[in-house]
Amino acid sequence: MRNKEDEKSQEADSSGARKRVQKVQSSEYTDFDANYSFPHIPMTSSAPDTSPEHGAISKDLSNIMLLMFLYLLQGIPLGLAGSIPMLLQSRKVSYTDQALFSLVYWPFSIKLLWAPLVDSLYVQWFGRRKTWLIPIQYLMGVFMLILSTQAKFLLGDSDHQDNVNILGLTVIFVFLNFLAATQDIAVDGWALSMLSKPNVGWASTCNSVGQTAGYFLGNVIFLALESADFCNKYLRSQPQTEGIVTLSGFLWFWGITFFVTTTLVGILKKETKDIGSDQDQSIAETYKTLVKVICLKPVVTYTIILLTSKVAFAAADSLTGLKLIEAGLPKETLALFAVPIVPLQIVLPLVISKYTSGPKPMNIWLKAYPYRLMIGILYCVVVYWASHVQTSPGEFPWYFYVVILSFYALHQVAVYSMFVAQMAFHAKISDPVIGGTYMTLLNTVANLGGNWPSTLTLWVVDHVTWKTCSSGLSCNSEDMKKECLNAGNTCTTSLDGYYVLCLVCSVIGLLFLKSRSSSLRHLGELGEKSWRYAHSGRS
Repeated sequence: MRNKEDEKSQEADSSGARKRVQKVQSSEYTDFDANYSFPHIPMTSSAPDTSPEHGAISKDLSNIMLLMFLYLLQGIPLGLAGSIPMLLQSRKVSYTDQALFSLVYWPFSIKLLWAPLVDSLYVQWFGRRKTWLIPIQYLMGVFMLILSTQAKFLLGDSDHQDNVNILGLTVIFVFLNFLAATQDIAVDGWALSMLSKPNVGWASTCNSVGQTAGYFLGNVIFLALESADFCNKYLRSQPQTEGIVTLSGFLWFWGITFFVTTTLVGILKKETKDIGSDQDQSIAETYKTLVKVICLKPVVTYTIILLTSKVAFAAADSLTGLKLIEAGLPKETLALFAVPIVPLQIVLPLVISKYTSGPKPMNIWLKAYPYRLMIGILYCVVVYWASHVQTSPGEFPWYFYVVILSFYALHQVAVYSMFVAQMAFHAKISDPVIGGTYMTLLNTVANLGGNWPSTLTLWVVDHVTWKTCSSGLSCNSEDMKKECLNAGNTCTTSLDGYYVLCLVCSVIGLLFLKSRSSSLRHLGELGEKSWRYAHSGRS
């Protein structure tokens, strides 16, 4: 859902460039920034190709539908990964545990490390992409089926386990998302050879629609149907103790779906030879290319900016949603906030791209930065307000929801303004000879720049929170809290680390603007040659 037409056309139409360098992977980029702020549709580098050259889709309709479904399957584990933190928060796990689980998002941020292997190693008679796609999707199905039998145990809902097994959940979902990221590499590559040249622009649309639908099913729909309160209130005449859907049942259904559909794809879908790819460049040469790009002085400077710029938003983005749940807002209500925002998320990239198509797209990024910083502060106000405006447990006045939704919409405007501008800048500076590799490298760094501050913030917040027992002693740790409660006392929060981190991150954001704005403007003014590296055989 962003300005990705330039990236896709760069890969699909610049056949000369592709023949000179092996395509590491498509420049599709999934941004899971602010995963905890509100459940939202992941931003993917896709937009429909509406150019005059866009071909009739009738002859590729079945391929387009297949690609959308493959991306939908990919979105299911991503959506579930976004749902688990809310389930954990309702079970009152520590934020340190939430920090550990946040590692599940990292595989999509670092998939460039193994993408050349997926692109280069394959069984020729079976198909270049199916060699990876079929076994990977079978493994995803196996993991989901196994996880379905252990879900209650891992979440501490079984008769034999009262505590959440956060380490087990994290390991399983890290591997599941590793498989999904690998499937993404294979499907991205297959899309470019599966579709005819006039329709190759639809590859990014398939990614956007499919992954969005999968994420929506695994996150918003699952959380709503998993909630007993939501189902009893809106979908049932007789109240029950569980929702219509359980995590075990959801995983079992999609595990079977993965098995059935993967078998059908393996048997019925034939893979055509990808004549646009270059078989001459070795895996080692591909990695050497990446190292040479990283060593360019402008790339080093820009990498530092990408890795540090989102520290300013880490507290508001990673903690706000969890803090609202802690304050009493039902997790399914929070999930449903994504529904009315979807049209805005679709329209925003189309509108913003008109202002980022010029020679200095990062000017828009810099203009949006302070607004996003300000909205983060407003989020803190909303969290503080939530504990005072609640009319009864889990019930808030209608105007509270209106305020949250309004702030969330403003947040999305700022996020997408920065995002589309960043993608336009990446398209502008990428060396066309290695366009796909260059773009993916920059997007990987940008993703990491959002992930590590979120993980760090989740880990730190418990350590800067101060809780006091009514007896006058501290009750910061779980053991001390139990001692306090067992003695008949109460444990109250004297200083919430959330507000401390919001203040610290905001100050860091202001310092970043002051110290790095000029550097970023300078990078935007550099000529194209500054971003190129010397390589042989270049035309």
